[in-house]
Formats: sequence, structure tokens, C-alpha cells
Amino acid sequence: MNQTRKIIHIDMDAFYASVEQRDNPEYRGKPIVVGGSPEGRGGVVAAASYEARKFGVRSAMPSKKAKELCPHLIFVYPRFAAYKEVSKKIREIFHRYTDIIEPLSLDEAYLDVTYDKQNIGSAIDIAKLIKEEIKAETGLTASAGVSSSKFVAKIASDLQKPDGLTFIGPSKIESFMEKLPVEKFYGVGKVTSDKMKSLGLHNGADLKRLTENELVKHFGKSGKFFYKIVRGIDEREVHSDRETKSLGAEDTFSHDLTEIEEMNAELDKIALLVFERLKKYDLKGRTITVKIKYHDFKQITRNFSFNHPISELQIISETAKDLLLKTFKEGQKIRLLGISLSNFGAQKNDKGQLELF
Repeated sequence: MNQTRKIIHIDMDAFYASVEQRDNPEYRGKPIVVGGSPEGRGGVVAAASYEARKFGVRSAMPSKKAKELCPHLIFVYPRFAAYKEVSKKIREIFHRYTDIIEPLSLDEAYLDVTYDKQNIGSAIDIAKLIKEEIKAETGLTASAGVSSSKFVAKIASDLQKPDGLTFIGPSKIESFMEKLPVEKFYGVGKVTSDKMKSLGLHNGADLKRLTENELVKHFGKSGKFFYKIVRGIDEREVHSDRETKSLGAEDTFSHDLTEIEEMNAELDKIALLVFERLKKYDLKGRTITVKIKYHDFKQITRNFSFNHPISELQIISETAKDLLLKTFKEGQKIRLLGISLSNFGAQKNDKGQLELF
């Protein structure tokens, strides 16, 4: 009989903002965000403290919106070198227990502790020790989810934030998935969530009533994933050798865009998100790709490759606009735009694969 896998998902609590509050006593107990612009002239929130979240401020939110929600919000310029240093320390703590680590970003990772290096045996005990050591050695808190699958472990880590630890054992997974609201399913964004609810699908139990073919009909290849995951089937392994292949962002619009000026304005916003993420992971790419989806769901991509790595906001934005303009025809209706960078070449990074497209 196969050994049941023991997987931990560790997610640091408000990571960038927590580092800033740790290092700057004047920020403690106050609503702060890392990134963005206090004048609301562009930029997006990279991280929000829990004090800021009480006002509805969230990561990836435009600065202007964040300022409207919390007028006394403090904007802090990001210090990526500091965050990377803390992340390195946290990674060292992980390695005390296992070398099967799959980083998702600087502040979260999957760990497979089925066979742990210290022969502790209990994944719950290992998660407690990791949390304690992170707190003692960095002054920061982390939340942990423990289960036998990646999907459930990731969801579990978010259930009792901050400083939480949630265990969902194999016998509880299927009943847990049945009760889970569809918007909590990892990978289900607002558009998919709204579509599910319009079909009367509000939780896992509702999804479970549909056949695999029905789910595929409504949601494409994601339907196969939903069919399995709601039954607790997730055979994905924790991979410790994943590399970033591409990084990007996209947006689906509430109404179809028809004017090139309107499209360019949206590309500026998306380019800002991509720029922030490139800085977050300290990456530069040679190839810029624009993704365009029309009102009839037809989708195309166009790309341009430079002979040297780039990460500058203006270059990303202007190149994306040029690529769009070359495809644009009067009367076209566009429902989604996206920008990604790839072709990172020989750059080494330990950030893990970012499946943003």
C-alpha cells in the first residue's frame, strides 16, 4: 500500500508589509501598503498590512482605490533585497525538515514531508516547528495548511490567517471540498466564479452533481480538474526543480473594449502589474507577449523578442501597445488583454514556476 503523502503549504502573513513593520517601529499597528503611489498616480499595491486590509485594501489594487478606501494609508517603497534576504532565511528553515520544496514566490511554498529529515513523522508537528522557528529567527508569522494534497493544503493555509495552522486529513477532504464555496477554489477568479453561480453552482457539492462532460462543456479543460478536485483527487507532486518560464498578468473587462485609446489605457495598468511582479522576483525577460481575446472568445497572441533582457515599465507598455496596434481593426470588440514576459535565458532563480497565464 502506498504511503499517504504529507504536504505542508506555508504562506507568510502579509509578508512585505510585515517586514516593513518589523524593521520600522513607526509603522507598527498602522495601515501600510508596500508599492503603489500615495498620490494615486498609478502603480498597484504589492502587499497590504492587516490594519490596511480592515479597510478593504488588497494586493494588486490600484493605488487610487486603496487611498479612497483608507485616506490615512501609509505607502512604503518596496525593499526587495530585504525581502529576498528574509525569504532565504525561511528557505533554510524548510531545508531542516525536507529538501522537497516547491517555492511559489518569496513568501510561500509547498513542502513534502512524507519522509522528513528528522524522522518526526507528524506533518502537524513539523508545521508547528517551522512556524515557531520562523517567528523566533525572523520575527514574522506564517500560516500553514497540512493535508495529503497540494490543493487542500494551500486552501487550508488561508483559513485561519494570520499565524494559523489548519489540518485537513484524508478522510475529511471530500466533505471539506463539498462545503467549500466556489470562489475559494484555487484558480477560480471572479469571472469563473460568477459563471458558476449563474449556473446555480455555489459550492463543491453543487459541482459534484455535474458529470465530467458537463463540467468540460461549461469550463473547458478546467472542468476535468474541477471534477477530480471536488472528489479529493489531486495527484500533483511537490516539485523542487521548477523554474520560472513566464510571468505576466491579464484582465477581463466588464464591457467589451472598442476604442484603441481605451485598450491602451488598460495595457498601461496591466504593464504596471507585470513590472511590479518582475521586480518582486528580480527577473528580466527577452520576449514580450500580448494576449487578446475577442467578444466571440476567439483568442490570439503576438510577441516580440529583444536581443537583451528587459524589465523597464515603459518598454513593456509601449511594446505591448505596438503589438496590439498591429492586430487592431476598426469595429473589433475586445473582452480580455494580457501581457507576459518570458525567455529569461540563463538567469538562475529559486522562485518556482509562476502559472499566471
